Amino acid sequence: MWITFQHQGRHFRANLSEPLDIAIPLREGLETVNCFYAPPMETAPVVAGNFVGSTAQGGPLNFLNVRFNPHGNGTHTECVGHIAKEPYTINQCLKCFHFPAYLLSVFPTRTEDGDRVVFRAQLEQALMDGPTVEALIIRTLPNDELKLRTNYSGANPPYVHHEAIRFLVERGIRHLLIDLPSVDREEDGGKLLAHKAFWAYPERPREDCTITELIYVNNSIKDGLYLLNIQIASFEIDASPSKPVLYALEPVQ
Repeated sequence: MWITFQHQGRHFRANLSEPLDIAIPLREGLETVNCFYAPPMETAPVVAGNFVGSTAQGGPLNFLNVRFNPHGNGTHTECVGHIAKEPYTINQCLKCFHFPAYLLSVFPTRTEDGDRVVFRAQLEQALMDGPTVEALIIRTLPNDELKLRTNYSGANPPYVHHEAIRFLVERGIRHLLIDLPSVDREEDGGKLLAHKAFWAYPERPREDCTITELIYVNNSIKDGLYLLNIQIASFEIDASPSKPVLYALEPVQ
């Protein structure tokens, strides 16, 4: 199934039967991605009298309770409610789900104190000739399948400098996707400068803008322009597990 749309005066088409899933699946146990010391995802069957909600335990069907942390257990999309005192929710903030998006790969720069940081100058150079889009996907390098099962807790993973985030806001980016646990440093004393810069909080909150973290973009997916679909559950909290999907674009003559 193909769809055709116009972007910046050009026409493109995307084949919806060829999705490129860039989400990390939610899995139980320790052999999956985790960060910020969140407990791993757990499931347990509902037990009521003689009823057991597990076919493996002899029940007629699977009827499981699920315990997880959206921010710590896998790919998730968050809104300004993540840092705000006001009760913003992802279900209320994310109202559109398809966007032209640009994928770029970047090596975080190692600083003198050992941090690995994506700086403004790197993004300015990488996007110098890039298209104007609402959504940006950042793949950090090096990139391999270890990102599907890395425990980032206490590891001081790479992050994005708040001035780099400010540049993206100036450029009109409203949806940022990245393969890191957070755009901010793991331990920053609660400053959250990158989050605050992206959502312009508290001065003028960008309520319809989102950050998606802990994605994984396989190396077979090349940098460039895509159609992005962000799928969430309708949680009335600050974040939801999510399934961002890309579709390759072909120009229509």
